[in-house]
Formats: sequence, structure tokens, C-alpha cells
Amino acid sequence: MESELKSLTSNSTLQLDSVGRDGSNKDQRPLLKSDSSVSATSVTVSSETLQDLEKKFPAYVRRDAYGTMGRGELPLSEKLLLALALVTLVPIRFVAGFLILVLYYLICRFCTLFSAPNREEDDQEDYAHMVGWRRATIVRSGRFLSRAMLFVMGFYWIDETYRIPRSNDKDADENECKGLSEESERPGAIISNHVSYLDILYHMSSSFPSFVAKRSVGKLPLVGLISKCLGCVYVQRESKSSDFKGVSGVVTERVRTAHQNKLAPLMMLFPEGTTTNGDYLLPFKTGAFLSKAPVLPVILRYPYKRFSPAWDSISGVRHVILLLCQFVNHIEVTRLPIYDPSEQEKEDPKLYANNVRKLMASEGNLTLSDIGLPEKRIYHAALNGNSLPSVLRQKDD
Repeated sequence: MESELKSLTSNSTLQLDSVGRDGSNKDQRPLLKSDSSVSATSVTVSSETLQDLEKKFPAYVRRDAYGTMGRGELPLSEKLLLALALVTLVPIRFVAGFLILVLYYLICRFCTLFSAPNREEDDQEDYAHMVGWRRATIVRSGRFLSRAMLFVMGFYWIDETYRIPRSNDKDADENECKGLSEESERPGAIISNHVSYLDILYHMSSSFPSFVAKRSVGKLPLVGLISKCLGCVYVQRESKSSDFKGVSGVVTERVRTAHQNKLAPLMMLFPEGTTTNGDYLLPFKTGAFLSKAPVLPVILRYPYKRFSPAWDSISGVRHVILLLCQFVNHIEVTRLPIYDPSEQEKEDPKLYANNVRKLMASEGNLTLSDIGLPEKRIYHAALNGNSLPSVLRQKDD
């Protein structure tokens, strides 16, 4: 960690300036400036430094018309379009989206009346065990309303491509088709690259799986009950206790159950552990592959001309507003064949994860990257002008 930061410093990617108490040496770039009142040693990002950071952390760099952190300088025509969308399109979409959320919450509340939640280890609680009309109502309405939410956000159509296994016959090299029939073998989990929170809405509309979510999500108004109906597995990311081992065991058991029982919801896992700009694929964590069950790889891309729906180095509020301002958004989905691990891969989860990752990178034309969440925190800290000790603490976490 410290050697990484020293390397950044030696390459002028993190410039440390001494700031006096009177604040006379303040950064004149308000969008990327540091807070001199917090620490006497702060991070200053110049244009040259920004270029070096982008070379170091390319998986988190925004390259759309709105620039770094979505705060780039815009032409007058773009500002006028944003102003028009803010007073017309955004209010309509916001109200419609909120009504969809409330409607689905009410459906979930009705279907869970007089039904006790399933409780597992580590305070896991969900309603995914329900069967009959209650479960059918939750799933069908959830898929429909998730797609409706995407429509409200400007995703009027979704381009889905299904890949089928290559035939041994060299003459039969056709490997793409629309409307592929259901695979004979059921996977235990869906494995997807992670580009945006929008990924969750797509997968809900497509297969309504269970997700891994922060523990705090289960306590949120409206969303908390919905996440329990999805059967989410809750994890405390910052915890260094045995919580992770417990959650890993729950996930592994869920994946095995989904593989063996068609009535059980599939697990939806993002093994990268964080979002990227959509052009790269980070190293996979092995938790999704410990069960030794087959997985279904899915690749998501968000083509854009002005605003990128990727949630990489931009705040959540700014991202939502700019997304709602864009009249049309696009999703491209590539579904690969179910990946059945070999005996060697079953005994080596790391090999299993790496092979699936390489396949997804090849089929999705994605670039493999060796960086991860700690590097993303460093990049964001530098862009936000956080002090160096703060960066070090985030890296340690």
C-alpha cells in the first residue's frame, strides 16, 4: 500500500503541498481542490496529475461529454439541453419512478402479511422461501415493475444477445441467436460484470435473483422490504470479524440450493466487488465459485453518446440527475452459455474464477485489469482532494 502511494508520488500523481493556516496557498481549481482547513498536508490534482491518475486507474475514468466526476466544462448547447430536461423530463421521471417503487413496496407488504421471514445465521432475514401465489406475485410484479422503472429512466429497449456453445463441426460456427431456449442444466448463480446500480434493475427484470447487499440496505424505507423479498444476503463490508466467513457460507449454500432446486431463486453475484466504467474487468473474488456449481455469465454494456450510465467516479446524486436528463439510454446484454466447471476448477475456486473472467473478457471485448476497490478509493480520494492520511486509512480498510 505505502509503496503504491510512494510510486504515485514519485510519478507526480499525488502532489503534496504545504498549506499555511491563513489558507493563502489554496487550490484555484474548485472542482478538484482540497480542504486546507482539514489537514496541513493535502492532495492537489493538476491537469498533468489527472492524466497520470487516469493512466494508473483507467477502469474508473469517465470519458463521456461530462468529464471527470461529471463536472467537466460543457458547451452552451449542452447546458441549455440540461436546463430544459431539468424542468420537464426530470420531474416526470422522478415522480413516475417513485410511484413504481411505492407500488411494488405495497405489493410486497401485502404478500408478506401474516408470513414470518426466514431467518438464517448472521442476522440474515428474507422472504425468498415463500411459495404459491405469494411468491409468484412478488416475482412477476417485480420483473414487470423493474422493467417499467428502466423504461422511465430512458431505457426504452434492451438489446439482448444469446451465445450458444460453439459446435465441434467447423462448418457450424454460428454462435449467436435471438431467443435461445432454456438451458438443460440449471446454474447456481448468475455472474455479471458490475457497471452501475442499474445492473440490479436489469437482472431483476430478467431473472429476479437474490443479491449480496450491504446490511444497511435491509433497514432502508421501502427498499428494505423489497430486498428481503428478493432474498438478499446482507454483508457488512467494513467488518473485519468472522462476519465475512458467515456470509460466504450463506452464499455458497444459496448457490448450491439454487442449482439443485428450480423453485429456489438464483444468486446474482458481481465478483469484481465494485463498479467500473464498463470497459474493463477487474479481478474476480472467489466467493461466487466456492460452491462448485455451474454459473451463468452475463455481460452488460451501456453504449452512450453524451452521458455514460456507468457509476465510476461520479457522485450518486449527480449521476441520477444527469441520467434522468438524458432522453434515451441504452443497455446491451450478452448472455453466455452456462459454464460447467471441470474437476480441476471445482477443486480450485481461484482457477474457476479466473477462467470465467477470461471468457467474459474475451466474449465481451473487455480489458482485463489488475486493480480493485482499494485503488478506486485512492483515485476517488485524489479527485476529491482528500488528505493523504485519509487515503492511507481507506487503503488499510
